[in-house]
Amino acid sequence: MNSSIDEDCQQNAVVQPLLTDLYQITMAYAYWKSGKSNANAVFDLYFRKNPFNGEFTIFGGLEECLKFLKKFQYSETDIEYLRSILPVSTENEFFEYLQSLTANEVYLYAVPEGTVVFPREPLIRVEGPLIVVQILETTLLNLVNYASLMSTNAARFRLAAGKLKLYEFGLRRAQGPDGGLSASKYSYIGGFDGTSNVLAGKLFNIPVKGTHAHSYVTSFCSLSEVTITELKIKSGVEKRDFLQQTKKWREKLMNTFQIPINQASDGEFAAFISFAIAFPDGFMALVDTYDVVKSGLFNFCSVALALLDFGYSPIGIRLDSGDLAYLSNVARNYFKRISEIFKVPSFENLLIMASNDINEETILSLNEQGHSIDAFGIGTHLVTCQKQPALGGVFKMVEIDEQPRIKLSHDVEKVTIPGKKETYRLYGGEGFALIDILQRTTEDSPQVNCKVLCRHPFQESKRAYVTPIKVEKLLSLYWCNGSICQKLPNMQEVREKVKNSLRILRSDIKRSLNPTPYKVAVSDNLYTFLHDLWLENAPIGELS
Repeated sequence: MNSSIDEDCQQNAVVQPLLTDLYQITMAYAYWKSGKSNANAVFDLYFRKNPFNGEFTIFGGLEECLKFLKKFQYSETDIEYLRSILPVSTENEFFEYLQSLTANEVYLYAVPEGTVVFPREPLIRVEGPLIVVQILETTLLNLVNYASLMSTNAARFRLAAGKLKLYEFGLRRAQGPDGGLSASKYSYIGGFDGTSNVLAGKLFNIPVKGTHAHSYVTSFCSLSEVTITELKIKSGVEKRDFLQQTKKWREKLMNTFQIPINQASDGEFAAFISFAIAFPDGFMALVDTYDVVKSGLFNFCSVALALLDFGYSPIGIRLDSGDLAYLSNVARNYFKRISEIFKVPSFENLLIMASNDINEETILSLNEQGHSIDAFGIGTHLVTCQKQPALGGVFKMVEIDEQPRIKLSHDVEKVTIPGKKETYRLYGGEGFALIDILQRTTEDSPQVNCKVLCRHPFQESKRAYVTPIKVEKLLSLYWCNGSICQKLPNMQEVREKVKNSLRILRSDIKRSLNPTPYKVAVSDNLYTFLHDLWLENAPIGELS
């Protein structure tokens, strides 16, 4: 995907100023009526809890947010529609004001896309005219919440699968076409190797993978349906009878392994032959339509060995049901025996892919059992994020006209951290991140080899000194004066950022079961500032 955000980098046309909640418009009118048009506000976009019972999150969606800012402006038809839904008492001057709005006076600071992030720290800080920034809220949250959730889910699958290949096969189960495209994009960013989604391949330059379905196999009943029987030798122009070659191999395998020929499906055999003739360089077969051991493997190997005779390299098989650990080991053992008996070294390394409603726990369980799977095709559990369907990001005002603002709650988790802030990541001697610390923008940044007091924002006794060997500032300015102010990475670079970002976390933080929480602290100055403002705004009770 291009790093530029111009005409060559289109955004879904649905992403527009009206993609928002009605209360953003009603608040805008109330602000306008109250004379707050020129007020300058600061909002933080963050989340309160890591998803999937984990202790890390991958930040996604920044590029889409910047595209939205670039084209933010109400059209005439937008204004006409707003006139029709707002009360008739709404003044005409307000609609004229809305039509004049742009994001030119907005400043957007963000963590680089693909960075590992944690609760309470701002992923995005937006500064600018109150009405404009308020109207941006819903759309920015929509663009960040799913993107970050999906990137994180994909990254967790990648950690579980290790170096095995991962392919996203979830379009048919995704929440609509937009959900399907976003799932393909952010699963790739999160570490997947490809997608079955053809449009995503075109739009985002993601490798596209696919084989065939059970319906292709069941569409054949007998060998008489193999209407094209010849195949060109790969190294020349000569065509030979491919059907007869597959039959010869089938007979050899039957005699060698004492396989009863009546157990194997002729229809499946015909389907494999026809598919191999259509895609001799891309022959990968779904082998569980009838019976993997008694039919699918036998028929696949007969066709695959014939392809080798013709100079082609078969790819492998896909398992979509049954005991995946057991069947993959049976298949690998079968491939190895054929490789040894018939002196075809490449055969033992044929790809074994598994699908069948696989989730993160399935992969971890398969790893414990021992399997011979080389790749996973993941659908429903990936694209719908079944373990947790929403990230829960929020967009909270922290300052207006340089005056801090705080939201209080009986639930401490919902108390906001006021004021304009910077986030720093402090690293220890082994190169791992130790802690993230929030500071007021008026404070000096932490220094390498200098002791820093890090405090829990709400628990007075939780505090520690950290002496970092490296300090990383997380928020950077991405949007100002109506344009993007730094070069954006392409998808491949964001994908690499995810990999590198995860490497800075200790393995106990990334593990699936009972991970160690990563600490996000505040500076001593911010701690005092927060609690003074809290006391100042909290009502004092009265006992009687």
